[in-house]
Formats: sequence, C-alpha cells, structure tokens
Amino acid sequence: MRDFARRALDVAQLRGATYADIRIEDRRVESISVKNGMVEALATEESQGFGVRVIADGAWGFAASALLSGPEIDRVTAMAVDIARASALAKRADVNLGVAIVSRGAYCSQYERDPFAVPLEEKIGLLLRADAEMRRIEGVAVAEGSLECSRSLKSFASTEGSDVEQEIVETGAGIVAMAVGDGEVQQRSYPNSFGRHQGTAGWEFVERMGLVENAARIAEEAVALLSAPQCAPDVTTVIIDATQMALQVHESCGHAVELDRVLGMEAAYAGTSFLTPDKVGLQYGSQHVSIVADATAPHGLGTFGWDDEGVPAASTPLVQNGRFVDYLSSRETASQFGKQSNGAVRAQDWSCLPIIRMTNINLLPGQWSLDDLIADTDRGLFLSTNRSWSIDDKRLNFQFGTEIAWEIVGGKLGRMVKNPTYGAITPEFWNSCDAVCREWTMWGVVNCGKGQPSQAMHVGHGAAAARFRNLRVGIA
Repeated sequence: MRDFARRALDVAQLRGATYADIRIEDRRVESISVKNGMVEALATEESQGFGVRVIADGAWGFAASALLSGPEIDRVTAMAVDIARASALAKRADVNLGVAIVSRGAYCSQYERDPFAVPLEEKIGLLLRADAEMRRIEGVAVAEGSLECSRSLKSFASTEGSDVEQEIVETGAGIVAMAVGDGEVQQRSYPNSFGRHQGTAGWEFVERMGLVENAARIAEEAVALLSAPQCAPDVTTVIIDATQMALQVHESCGHAVELDRVLGMEAAYAGTSFLTPDKVGLQYGSQHVSIVADATAPHGLGTFGWDDEGVPAASTPLVQNGRFVDYLSSRETASQFGKQSNGAVRAQDWSCLPIIRMTNINLLPGQWSLDDLIADTDRGLFLSTNRSWSIDDKRLNFQFGTEIAWEIVGGKLGRMVKNPTYGAITPEFWNSCDAVCREWTMWGVVNCGKGQPSQAMHVGHGAAAARFRNLRVGIA
C-alpha cells in the first residue's frame, strides 16, 4: 500500500499539484435480516479501491478507482490534477489548508470478539430466538431482526508527510415488532430505531444488548399501542429518553455546527445552518446543556485515530453550559478563521470525496437519575424511541415523533400514549432544558445522509434522558 501511495503522490507533484493525498480502503460488510421466523436476507459485500485528492492552480481535484494497480494509480492521479486545473477556471479564491499536518502511526478500534469469527449459525440463531419471542405475543403481525458487522482497513498518505493506517471494526443489531389493527400500524424497536444500534466493537456489543430478553416486552408494547389514547395537543413538561435525545442532538446540533453548511459550501442536500459566525457565543441552551464532538470516545461510530485528512482524533466543545462555542471543521474551512481543523472530515468509502461529517456528538451527562427525575415531575410526558423527524433547512424549526410515550402524573409513569409528537425552535428548546440524567449511553446512527452525490455516514451520539419545560406536544 505504501508503494502505491508514494507512486500517487509522486505523480501528482510531477504534474504540478501543490498538495496531494491518497486514501486506500479495503472494506468488508456482512448483513443478516430475519422476518417472521425466516431468514430474509444474508449478504457479504467486499470493496477495495482508492481515492486521490489534489490541489493544483489553487483548486481541488478528486478522482477514484476500484482497480488498485500501478498504471491505474498514474491514470487516476493525472485525472485528479486535470480536474483541479479545470475547477480553477471558476475558483473564487485559492484553497488554503493552513498549517501542514504530519501524522504517522497505526490505529485499531477496540473489540473483544471478532464478529467475522462468530459462526453464521450463532448470529442467525440469536435473531431467530428474538423473532420467536416477539411472535409469541398475540397481536404481533410482523417481527423483524437485523445484524451487521464490518471491517475497514484504511491507509492515508499525503505530500506533507502523513502516513497512517487504521482498522475499524463495527458490529450492531436490532429488532422491531409491528402490530396491526383497525386501520393503523404501531411498532416498537429495540434497542433503537433506524433498524439497529451499532458501535465500533465486536460481537460482545450484540451479546450485551439483550435482544431475546427484551423481545416480548417490546412486542407487548406494540400491541398495547393500538388501543392506547392518542397524544393530545398540549404545552407541558416532557422527559425525552436517551435514544430520542441522540436523534435530537444529531438533527438540531450536529448538522447545525458543520462549518461547510455555515459557509454555504453544502446547501442543496439538507440546507445550511442558523449558527452563522456571528452566533458564536449565542445562548444556545440552558446551563445544563453541554455538547462535545469527541472522536476519541470508546465504541462510538465517529471514533477513529485520524480523519480522512490525516488530522488526529480530538474532543472539541461545541456548546459549553449553554453557550455555543465552536464548529465541526475541515482544514480548509478552519483556516478561514485562523484555526486548525478539529478532525471532522470523512468519506463514506474510497470512491467518495471527504466532506465535513459528525464524529461523536455527545450531550454530556448530568446529575439526575431517571427515576428521580420522573419522581420530580408532577405532570408531563415521557417520550421514547424516534419514529419520525422533520427539520427546516437551517436546523431551526423542528417537529419529531416517537414510537411511544407515557403520561407522568404525580411523579409516576401513568397510561401509555400513542403517536406522540413534539416541536420547537432549536434555541428555545435547548434553553427549556432544566435537567439531564447521568445514565449515559453511546448510540450509533447508521443512516446520516449528506452531500451530492449522497454519502451515508455512521456517526455516534452519547446521550442521556433530559427534561424540558413548556414544550408543545401532540402536533398534527
């Protein structure tokens, strides 16, 4: 791999590039899904290739190929330089990467049991046992389970002298029970929605989920939701569970602090951001709200040794005790503010141009236990597990729905409520937070979309349940 990398960098410089880097990636993914007692899908995908970025005449060029050979390295690198020169004809200013970054070394994500060494029968057997437990509950129409494991071997080198290698292993799984009756469908997911919960870990990550142990409970809740009362329109106190808080942080903070959105470099796919540079120091939330971007957090899907520009993983405060203080940046965007990148650039795979992506965007834990927080709440709703999301293209006005809610009456959980929704304006929402719990979990989101052509990235969100006052619920 080093020989290929040196060849690409030499070709780029000989053709006049002032900067070049190359990413070589070998990726394997295994996925399994079951439905109503049958194996529905079983697939293994393997992909290998490389992507070359260059700066020539002050502009970017990028090209990639799945054929890893010397002549192809030459051809693709030359193409990247030609693309850069063509792009320079329309540039507004020269690309500035700031101070050179020289990273060297190797990184391997933490895992105990290699998921690819686990027998296929063991993986399928676990999903089928959970499936059987869900279908044991009368009224369940559909029971589903899924599992995925992946291994990425990545090499990165640049003309500045960076030379790093990384191995990142991910494992995840999840189950869903669906009940149908009287023209409606209700579902419950575990441990999270979006199909599965995933982390940079091995098979032990799935074993600790307790899929079989929780299958009957979520099936019973799905059936019970069919006859539960509708969430009524109201303005009330709301406690949001950790799984939904992960989605809340993702949509209303994580995307909003991506500096390419702020600068208008990313707009077509999912909008820009209300957190423009003049908003640094804004009272984004209450004193209970502190959010960090931490690419060093154990088992997060945004955890790595170096990003795809060779910048070392870091932990960066985004919101400190309610004050908005920083962005997710690339080398190019950070240099516009006289700063260094905080390592937030990644690509979906070797074929894609790296762009600013979330790492692990974490709401820091507070002091409350969830039981005590419920006991401290006289009236309100406890919301759990995302079902739907909608947010405007500036990440400002949002409306989310969850799979389930329970009324809180006199400090205790009461009757179940179906189709709960809530909405707010982002700063007003976070400023209404008066408590965050200490039971904190790193959640994995596997479907974060951004860019054109679209890239789906895996990102992490550490979160705990939190309480919000005077929130609108039951929004149609």
